[in-house]
Amino acid sequence: MNRRAFRYWSVIALLGIFTLVIVIRYASLALSPTATDASAFQEVERGPITDRSGRYLALDSPLYNIAVWKPEIQSDAFPAEARRLAAILGIEDADLLGRLKTEKADFFYLRKRVQPQVARAIQEGRATGAFSGIVVEKVAGRLYPEKRLASHLVGFVGDANKGLAGVEARYDEDLSGGAKAVRPADPRVPFRGNSVSLTIDSDIQFSLEEVARKAISDTGAQSVILVAADARSGEILAYVAEPDFDPNEYLMAPAEAWYDWPSVYAYEPGSVFKVFSMASVLDLGGADTRSTFYCDGAYHRTAPSGEPITIKCLAVHGTVDIEHILEYSCNAGAAYASDTVQALDFYERLRGFGFGSRLGLALAGESPGALRSPETWSLRSKPTIAMGQEILVTALQMTTAATAIANGGVMLKPIIVRKVAAPDGTTVYENAPQVVRRAVSAETASSILASMETVSSASGTGRRAKVKDVRMAVKTGTAQMIDPQTRRYSEKDYIASTLAIFPAEEPRIVLYLAIVKPTGESYYGGRIAAPVIKDATEAILSLTDLPRGASPAVLHPGRIAIPRAEAASIGDTMPDLTGTPKRLLLPLLARKDLIVHIEGEGYVSAQRPAAGTPVPPGTEIFLELK
Repeated sequence: MNRRAFRYWSVIALLGIFTLVIVIRYASLALSPTATDASAFQEVERGPITDRSGRYLALDSPLYNIAVWKPEIQSDAFPAEARRLAAILGIEDADLLGRLKTEKADFFYLRKRVQPQVARAIQEGRATGAFSGIVVEKVAGRLYPEKRLASHLVGFVGDANKGLAGVEARYDEDLSGGAKAVRPADPRVPFRGNSVSLTIDSDIQFSLEEVARKAISDTGAQSVILVAADARSGEILAYVAEPDFDPNEYLMAPAEAWYDWPSVYAYEPGSVFKVFSMASVLDLGGADTRSTFYCDGAYHRTAPSGEPITIKCLAVHGTVDIEHILEYSCNAGAAYASDTVQALDFYERLRGFGFGSRLGLALAGESPGALRSPETWSLRSKPTIAMGQEILVTALQMTTAATAIANGGVMLKPIIVRKVAAPDGTTVYENAPQVVRRAVSAETASSILASMETVSSASGTGRRAKVKDVRMAVKTGTAQMIDPQTRRYSEKDYIASTLAIFPAEEPRIVLYLAIVKPTGESYYGGRIAAPVIKDATEAILSLTDLPRGASPAVLHPGRIAIPRAEAASIGDTMPDLTGTPKRLLLPLLARKDLIVHIEGEGYVSAQRPAAGTPVPPGTEIFLELK
């Protein structure tokens, strides 16, 4: 056989083998009992989203698309039916008739994803002979029974019931029954995705949304951001952004209403940031509680080139220590304090609070903010950052950083999703409280917390945040915004903010508020943000078991007698930790040489090993709280 004939028959043979393989494969699929992929035909129900107590915030519900099939339209009867149909669909009858004339396609949609009652009314009409040519198409749908509640956190789904924003998007694979869920073997059994339980408390969320709506009305602001967290666990109890939207009708809201302000919007925080800059200075040893600085109304420094550097303060505060710097919100004092530490050390300590990096939230699009490397700083940068400028933060970052001040210097990871569960109720995974790192020492955290209490005293900038019979640690702030046109600080756009931690003697709640671009009579945080914090605190107190009473005694203006409990520590032998509150135990979780288990809430009721037992490296310690 010559070479040409050999090639010819070789090609024929290969084609024959290829055809045979295809035929065999087709036959095996056709004859196989699993030839029809069960998952392809199995009805899929998206898992629900609930709050921490199990209240439904999102669940699947059948929705319907309403369409027109022109070939079946009865042209003589339809004009008379148009008004009735338009009323059912909530549209104008003239628009309906106009579309019938102008649409070139035989099939087009009138409305998508309408509620069952709308579809039922049309189907009842069809049963009587009306609405010929009107098609009712059932589709998978999503219902948000609490409507606007926590809309930025919950998010929404699109036409294909796929998550497009918020937890709906971030946990789409769990909710929709993707690779993380197990399908029933029987294709006739409806398949349901996993459920997602959030950390928010619907009652607290609702109350703080009301507070935020009033604030945006009173101040004429562009937006109001309000976040509440459990200081002991890092769980987010309320996630508020105004304006908000109804995810049932998200297309009816302007796109800017969908914006996730708490975790995406990055801005200069202003004087609230002094909490963390002064904590950094104290912890680095640049200053202590006895160190003083002189404020004559401005910060003054001369550059090596001879150029004078001046940063204005709000007033002439005279001699100030760290406590007064926070109490009076003294810019000059904060700037002079920052001069006592090296730029790189200062930068690293602020990074330790989480600034300049993402928190790892269960949300898409989280902003890291911005904290530039010291190599790029000018001579003005360190004192300016100490006052809350030249740094960008998010509301979630500020709230999370504050957990370190509330927990003896230990920062907790923020938690938004508490648990994911399978349809049968078994836990797929659960987010337990997690220590991120030690940001500052327990002594530093205690000093800053004490200083923040003076801010809520009669002489402090946060006095309007004070709630009677509750010890509150507060810091206010007012930040000029950058004008995008001039790239300079605006003369009219500000952010007013306030941070609160309470009760100060045993912190349970971290509360942070930012009012963006207020347009009322004032833009100062102490004047317009602090009262909103007071309202929010009152709301939380009315919904929780937080104690009221035992307010501190004011000895003289701006000075409060505050008993301080020390954070728990373990040396060579096991101490008696009975009666120690959970807040003071959290620093133990940061120990690398010990394995510490903390179970329950409240105070230590039992411990293992017993007091006096030697504690070598690697020892497991069990603490039971009640």
